[in-house]
Amino acid sequence: MYSYTKAESRERARLFRKGFKQALADCVDAKVTARIHAIDEAAAERGQRELTALHEVQATARQNLATAKAAERTAPRADRAAAREARKQAEQRVKLAERAVHKAERD
Repeated sequence: MYSYTKAESRERARLFRKGFKQALADCVDAKVTARIHAIDEAAAERGQRELTALHEVQATARQNLATAKAAERTAPRADRAAAREARKQAEQRVKLAERAVHKAERD
Protein backbone atom coordinates (compact mmCIF):
# COMPACT_ATOMS: atom_id res chain seq x y z
CA MET A 1 0.00 0.00 0.00
CA TYR A 2 1.23 3.45 -0.88
CA SER A 3 0.18 6.60 0.93
CA TYR A 4 1.32 9.70 -0.92
CA THR A 5 1.00 13.18 0.47
CA LYS A 6 -0.38 15.79 -1.92
CA ALA A 7 3.05 17.35 -2.33
CA GLU A 8 4.60 13.96 -3.07
CA SER A 9 1.91 13.21 -5.64
CA ARG A 10 2.52 16.50 -7.42
CA GLU A 11 6.30 16.09 -7.37
CA ARG A 12 6.10 12.47 -8.51
CA ALA A 13 3.81 13.43 -11.40
CA ARG A 14 6.15 16.27 -12.39
CA LEU A 15 9.17 13.96 -12.25
CA PHE A 16 7.32 11.29 -14.20
CA ARG A 17 6.50 13.75 -16.98
CA LYS A 18 10.11 14.94 -16.99
CA GLY A 19 11.39 11.36 -17.12
CA PHE A 20 8.94 10.50 -19.88
CA LYS A 21 10.19 13.39 -22.02
CA GLN A 22 13.76 12.34 -21.32
CA ALA A 23 12.94 8.75 -22.27
CA LEU A 24 11.57 9.96 -25.59
CA ALA A 25 14.89 11.69 -26.16
CA ASP A 26 16.70 8.57 -24.90
CA CYS A 27 18.67 10.42 -22.22
CA VAL A 28 17.03 9.70 -18.87
CA ASP A 29 18.67 11.42 -15.90
CA ALA A 30 19.35 8.98 -13.06
CA LYS A 31 18.50 11.67 -10.50
CA VAL A 32 14.91 11.76 -11.74
CA THR A 33 14.38 8.02 -11.35
CA ALA A 34 16.20 7.99 -8.01
CA ARG A 35 13.93 10.73 -6.66
CA ILE A 36 10.82 8.87 -7.88
CA HIS A 37 12.03 5.71 -6.12
CA ALA A 38 12.72 7.68 -2.93
CA ILE A 39 9.19 9.11 -2.99
CA ASP A 40 7.76 5.62 -3.59
CA GLU A 41 9.75 4.16 -0.68
CA ALA A 42 8.56 6.88 1.70
CA ALA A 43 4.95 6.39 0.58
CA ALA A 44 5.22 2.61 0.95
CA GLU A 45 6.59 2.94 4.48
CA ARG A 46 3.84 5.40 5.42
CA GLY A 47 1.24 3.12 3.85
CA GLN A 48 2.49 0.14 5.83
CA ARG A 49 2.26 2.11 9.08
CA GLU A 50 -1.28 3.19 8.22
CA LEU A 51 -2.28 -0.38 7.35
CA THR A 52 -0.89 -1.63 10.65
CA ALA A 53 -2.86 1.05 12.48
CA LEU A 54 -6.03 0.06 10.61
CA HIS A 55 -5.53 -3.57 11.61
CA GLU A 56 -5.20 -2.47 15.24
CA VAL A 57 -8.42 -0.45 14.99
CA GLN A 58 -10.15 -3.44 13.45
CA ALA A 59 -8.96 -5.77 16.23
CA THR A 60 -10.10 -3.29 18.88
CA ALA A 61 -13.51 -2.97 17.22
CA ARG A 62 -13.91 -6.74 17.11
CA GLN A 63 -12.99 -7.02 20.79
CA ASN A 64 -15.49 -4.30 21.66
CA LEU A 65 -18.15 -6.18 19.67
CA ALA A 66 -17.46 -9.37 21.60
CA THR A 67 -17.76 -7.44 24.86
CA ALA A 68 -21.03 -5.85 23.73
CA LYS A 69 -22.46 -9.25 22.75
CA ALA A 70 -21.56 -10.69 26.13
CA ALA A 71 -23.09 -7.69 27.87
CA GLU A 72 -26.28 -8.08 25.85
CA ARG A 73 -26.57 -11.77 26.70
CA THR A 74 -26.07 -11.17 30.41
CA ALA A 75 -28.11 -7.97 30.71
CA PRO A 76 -31.23 -7.97 32.84
CA ARG A 77 -34.49 -7.61 30.98
CA ALA A 78 -34.79 -3.89 31.75
CA ASP A 79 -31.33 -3.11 30.30
CA ARG A 80 -31.50 -5.45 27.32
CA ALA A 81 -32.68 -2.76 24.83
CA ALA A 82 -29.76 -0.50 25.68
CA ALA A 83 -27.37 -3.45 25.45
CA ARG A 84 -28.82 -4.38 22.04
CA GLU A 85 -28.31 -0.82 20.80
CA ALA A 86 -24.70 -0.86 22.08
CA ARG A 87 -24.14 -4.16 20.21
CA LYS A 88 -25.54 -2.71 17.00
CA GLN A 89 -23.24 0.29 17.29
CA ALA A 90 -20.28 -2.01 17.91
CA GLU A 91 -21.22 -4.05 14.82
CA GLN A 92 -21.33 -0.84 12.77
CA ARG A 93 -17.84 0.13 13.97
CA VAL A 94 -16.55 -3.33 13.00
CA LYS A 95 -18.07 -2.97 9.52
CA LEU A 96 -16.50 0.45 9.06
CA ALA A 97 -13.11 -0.82 10.24
CA GLU A 98 -13.28 -3.85 7.92
CA ARG A 99 -14.20 -1.66 4.95
CA ALA A 100 -11.26 0.64 5.68
CA VAL A 101 -8.85 -2.30 5.92
CA HIS A 102 -10.14 -3.90 2.71
CA LYS A 103 -9.94 -0.61 0.86
CA ALA A 104 -6.39 0.00 2.10
CA GLU A 105 -5.28 -3.50 1.15
CA ARG A 106 -6.89 -3.16 -2.30
CA ASP A 107 -5.14 0.13 -3.03
